[in-house]
Amino acid sequence: MSGFLLPLDAPLPGNSFTELARSLDLTPRWHLPAEASPSSVPAPDATTVLALRYDGGVVMAGDRQASSGYDVAHRRIQKVFAADAYSAVAVSGTAGMAIELVRLFQTELEHYEKLEGERLSLDGKATYLARMVRMQLPLALQGFLVVPLFCGVDPRTGTGHVFTFDAVGGRYEEQDFGAAGSGGREARAYLRTVHRPDSDEDMAVDRAMEALVAAAGQDLATGGPDIRRGIYPNVVTVTAAGLRHVEESAVADAARRAVETVL
Repeated sequence: MSGFLLPLDAPLPGNSFTELARSLDLTPRWHLPAEASPSSVPAPDATTVLALRYDGGVVMAGDRQASSGYDVAHRRIQKVFAADAYSAVAVSGTAGMAIELVRLFQTELEHYEKLEGERLSLDGKATYLARMVRMQLPLALQGFLVVPLFCGVDPRTGTGHVFTFDAVGGRYEEQDFGAAGSGGREARAYLRTVHRPDSDEDMAVDRAMEALVAAAGQDLATGGPDIRRGIYPNVVTVTAAGLRHVEESAVADAARRAVETVL
């Protein structure tokens, strides 16, 4: 933003990057006709993402497939992202809009930290993300739905938290795990039977992988681990030490164990 200057008499936009962009008339706008629908405007959908707590942190995972109707639109899409050093966000729904929402959310958190000199609280991040989802309601009513999943750790306590959202911006803190997307119901059903809050990180990664495999077994839009092509879910863990992307070799090993366990 170094190339832009606010007029001297303009009110300060506060600590929100969105309000700053709006004051400079830089906020992106989606212009869709009233009759627009996902069938009339081809838009790939990101499908299943999940997060679960374990002893010392939280793990978040997402499959790599994006679908367009009954077709596979993309096989290697990324749905799990670092929000900042101590939180992660994953997306389901209309893929392009979902990814743009994540990028704006990341920018908002960075902008707040630069202005305030401290990170927004974990609860504050979840509340702000809910507000961003609520701003997309007109598009959601036309079928262009974006539903995120958010998780993180309070670095002061080391306790992991998982937040789910609905299409109108409602946010809910889950007790142990949450999931979103077309295979979310199947993933939650599987986790309900195997999840243990006292599990360690390796066990939590295994349970997350098994839940994705279970979801892919029932939901056509969810892509399970593709061992032949070497396509594996994105997985991150968040602890009091910060966010870490689980190495692909470890994810591949977990995927093989999950396929043998679930299928």
